[in-house]
Amino acid sequence: MMVPLTLMEGELPQWRLRSGGSLSDVGWIAPGASQELKDAVPRPGVEPLRSERVFSGRIFSVRRDVLRTPTGEIVRDVVEHPGAAAFLPEAPDGSVVLVEQYRHAVGRRLLEVPAGTLEPGEAPEDCARRELREETGYEPDEVEYLGDIFLAPGYSSERIYLYRIRVSRRGKAEPEPDEDIRTVTMTFDELLARASSGEIEDAKTLAITLMMAARKGLVRGQRSGANLKP
Repeated sequence: MMVPLTLMEGELPQWRLRSGGSLSDVGWIAPGASQELKDAVPRPGVEPLRSERVFSGRIFSVRRDVLRTPTGEIVRDVVEHPGAAAFLPEAPDGSVVLVEQYRHAVGRRLLEVPAGTLEPGEAPEDCARRELREETGYEPDEVEYLGDIFLAPGYSSERIYLYRIRVSRRGKAEPEPDEDIRTVTMTFDELLARASSGEIEDAKTLAITLMMAARKGLVRGQRSGANLKP
């Protein structure tokens, strides 16, 4: 197990690993991570020495880990994120629905598949259904799990669960007060062309487009995904 070191007043908690403990049972793996990740064995020769939370925000936090390696101590800053669900709504005529919204971090509007952050205790599919209604107004007819991806494993624990959602009924969208979202409908061929040309810059959208193209037989290496489970 992991126990706190002695703290001075005002210090953030730091941790060390007792003999016999493992990363998976002391919370070094972020909430929402898959069981495979929780069960993963650390790189041989790497020992966690201590950890501290250096930032806590509304959606994510940042953890600083100090690790002992065969070549010396190293520091890794990790963005802890609860995970997200992203999805491609598909209408009966085969057209797909995307959203265009302003992304402050890059300073411009991007065309993306709809997506949202997991609420505490929320299952990824439930998140996808909720965000579908909020961002597009559509009701889900059929939800198909496509797979999941790490957004940026070099520094973040965020895992995004990807879905295809067949839709036919539409009501009123209810985006968050701080969201400026416009829905955009196009054929899948147009989406694939925009992704291939570099016009689509959002990673999760590119991932879903590739997975869907494989299912439609438009790229080599097609895989049905029928046995995949989130």
